[in-house]
Amino acid sequence: MTATQPPLTVHRFAMSFSSTPRGARLARRLCAHRLDTWGIPYDTDAHDVVALIASELCANAVRHGHVIGRDFRVLLTADPAAGTVRIEVTDTRGERLPRMPAAHTEEADPHEGGRGLLLVEALADRWGWSPRVDGGPGKTVWAECAV
Repeated sequence: MTATQPPLTVHRFAMSFSSTPRGARLARRLCAHRLDTWGIPYDTDAHDVVALIASELCANAVRHGHVIGRDFRVLLTADPAAGTVRIEVTDTRGERLPRMPAAHTEEADPHEGGRGLLLVEALADRWGWSPRVDGGPGKTVWAECAV
């Protein structure tokens, strides 16, 4: 008889947050805590990268995807077998789609910000966006990282 290992558990954390700076901070802290609980400890490169990406995506949902009275949603998934973490942030504003900002050009508006997606682009292994899968208004911006 051969011993078999039990399958590794895919971890999932999903929650809605108020579309405010306070909601974005809470989302970042809860994502950071979940990563630590799932074995991606605080003060490691993998933890810091994923937490920073989650922070940027949540801040963008508040800043660019805010609709009064509507929350944004976070889905954090860690797949130990694949060695990846995926962050998905869904807001309810579908007409403002993510785009890479024009860096150091005449098109760049210093009042628009724009560094968040540059950070996500630099740190994530893959990222993108899609319309909401449930058919509601808005979009989901996601990023994946190898850990």
